Amino acid sequence: MAFFDKFKIWVLLICVVFELGHGFYLPGSYPHKYVVGDSLYVKVNSLTSIETEIPYSYYDLPFCKPQEGVKDSAENLGELLMGDRIENSPYRFKMYTNETEIVVCPSKVLSGGEFKILKERIDEMYQVNLILDNLPAIRYTQRDGFFLRWNGYPVGIKIQGKYYVFNHLKFTVLVHKFEETNVARVMGAGDSADMIPTDKKGSDVPGYMVVGFEVVPCSFKHDAETMKNLKMYGKYPAGIKCDPTSVAMDIEENKPLAFSYEVSFVESDIKWPSRWDAYLKMEGAKVHWFSILNSLMVITFLAGIVFVIFLRTVRRDLTHYEDLDKEAQAQMNEELSGWKLVVGDVFRAPSYPSLLCVMVGDGVQILGMAVVTILFAALGFMSPASRGTLITGMIFFYLLLGIAAGYVAVRMWRTMYCGNHKGWVSVSWKAACFFPGISFIILTTLNFLLWGSHSTGAIPFSLFVILILLWFCISVPLTLVGGYFGAKAPHIEYPVRTNQIPREIPPQKYPSWLLVFGAGTLPFVSLVLTYMHICVEDWKWWWKSFFASGSVAIYIFLYSINYLVFDLKSLSGPVSATLYLGYSLFMVLAIMLATGTVGFLSSFWFVHYLFSSVKLD
Repeated sequence: MAFFDKFKIWVLLICVVFELGHGFYLPGSYPHKYVVGDSLYVKVNSLTSIETEIPYSYYDLPFCKPQEGVKDSAENLGELLMGDRIENSPYRFKMYTNETEIVVCPSKVLSGGEFKILKERIDEMYQVNLILDNLPAIRYTQRDGFFLRWNGYPVGIKIQGKYYVFNHLKFTVLVHKFEETNVARVMGAGDSADMIPTDKKGSDVPGYMVVGFEVVPCSFKHDAETMKNLKMYGKYPAGIKCDPTSVAMDIEENKPLAFSYEVSFVESDIKWPSRWDAYLKMEGAKVHWFSILNSLMVITFLAGIVFVIFLRTVRRDLTHYEDLDKEAQAQMNEELSGWKLVVGDVFRAPSYPSLLCVMVGDGVQILGMAVVTILFAALGFMSPASRGTLITGMIFFYLLLGIAAGYVAVRMWRTMYCGNHKGWVSVSWKAACFFPGISFIILTTLNFLLWGSHSTGAIPFSLFVILILLWFCISVPLTLVGGYFGAKAPHIEYPVRTNQIPREIPPQKYPSWLLVFGAGTLPFVSLVLTYMHICVEDWKWWWKSFFASGSVAIYIFLYSINYLVFDLKSLSGPVSATLYLGYSLFMVLAIMLATGTVGFLSSFWFVHYLFSSVKLD
C-alpha cells in the first residue's frame, strides 16, 4: 500500500511540474500587437546550403541593401556559435496593407566578381533565410500530390547552362486578431491581464499578431528602360506576374539586375501559441518517436535478460563463498579460482590515475549538462522562438557544473590513494582544462578553415576571448571549489587492503581489446565485461571499464564517416567535409566522456559491492 502511495505522490509532482512549465512566462515570447499601418521589418539571416556546411552573410551576394545601411541585430552567445548573422533588410511592410510591384533595387550592374560569386552560390544550392516578427519565412512546394514546407528560398537556379536568379518575392503574412483575454490565458496569468507586458496603445484600437510568414520566389525580368526612372520603393508601372513555375531573369556580367517584391496580409485562424507548429512539422524536423521507442523497448528487454542472468551468477558465487567456514576456506585456498584470487589487487591504483580521474570528472560535467539542458527544454524554457537559447543554456550549465567535475575528480583521486588528498589542486586544474582545451584546439582549427573561406560561420576573435574569460572566471573557480569539497569529503574505505607485490595476470584466451571495445552504452554491459575480466584474474579493470562503455563513441564516429561517404555525396569541397568531421569529432569526444563515466562508476560500485564480503586472512 505504501508503494502505491509513493507512486501517487510522484505522479502528482510530475503533473505539477509540467503544469508550472505551461504557466511559466518566457521573456521575449509574448505576442506583439500591431495596429493597421504599423511598420513591419524583415530581417535576413546567414545563407545556408544542404550542399555545404559553410554559411555566408546575406550581403556577401549582390543583394539590395537598406537605405539606412546594414545593421546587425542583437545576438546572443548561442547565435554567434551557431553561425547566425541576423541583419536588417530593405524589405519593409505596413500591417494589413497589401502592396504590389514594389521595387527595392531599380538597377544594379553585376561586376565580374559579383557575377562569379553569385554563380557559385547557385551551384552550391544556397538558401536565403528571412525573418519577420521572429518567424522564419516558409516556402511551400508540391511533390507527388503533397505539399512540402521549406525554410527560406533558393538564391537561384541553373537550367541548360544558364543561371537564373529569384529577384521578385511574393510575401504572404498571416495575422490573427489580438485579444487581451486570450493573451492572459496563454501566458498563464489567469485574470491578471495587467501583469502581461502589453502594447501601450489602447485596447479599443483593433490590433493583429503575426502568426505566419510565407514567401514565393519568382524570376522576373524587369524592363531596363522603365527601371531607369524609378527610385527605391517606387512602384513598377508595367505590372509583375509572379510565376514560380517559370524563370526569366538570367544573369550576365556587366548586365543590370533589379529586385522587387509584393506583400499581402491574410487573416488566419492560427492562434499565437500555435504559430510554430508549421515549422515543427517540417520533413527535416520530424522526430521518429516510434523508431526511438521501439529501439528503447528492445534494448531494455535485452538488457533486462542479460542483467538478470548476470545478477544470478554473481549471487551464486557470493552465496557459495559465504557458506564456507574458515577451515574449509583454508583448505580451499590453493583451489580457489576466478575473481576471489584478485581480492588483494583489484583496488590497486591504475596507470595514469590523474588522467582517469579528470576524464571521469569531465564526464560527470558533460552528462549533467545534457540532462539539465534536456529537462529545461522539455519544460519549455528553450523554445525555438529564441534562437541560440539551447547553445547558450548548454554553455551556462556546463560552466556551472564545473563544481561537480572538480568534486568527482578529486574524490576519485583520494579513493585511489587511500584518503590522501595531496595533489588535489593539480587534479582540479586538469579537470577544468582537459575538455575545454581539446575543444579549443578543434574549434580553432575549424575556424581557421572558415576564416580562409571568408565565412560568417567563423567564430570572431572577440567571441573566443569572451569564451575564454567565461571559462577562466566561472568554470575554473567552480572546479577548484568542487575539488576542495572533494578533498574534505569523507573517505571511501576499500573492503580489503594489501601491501603485497601485484600478482601477474595469466595469459588470456581472448584478446583483451575485443572485450574493451565491444560493449556499448549501457552501464550493465560494462559490469559484465568487468566481471569477465576479474574472473580470469585480470585485476586491471579501471581503464577497461571506462572504455567498455565509452567505446560507443567509436561506432558513432564510424557511422558519421559512413553518412558522409554514402548520404552526403553532394557535400562540396574538402573544407565542408573537414568541418563535418571536426564537429563530429567534438561530439564524439563528449559522448565518450559521458558514456565512459557511466560505465566506470557503475563498475566501481559493482567491484566495491562484490568484494565487500571478502576478507583477507
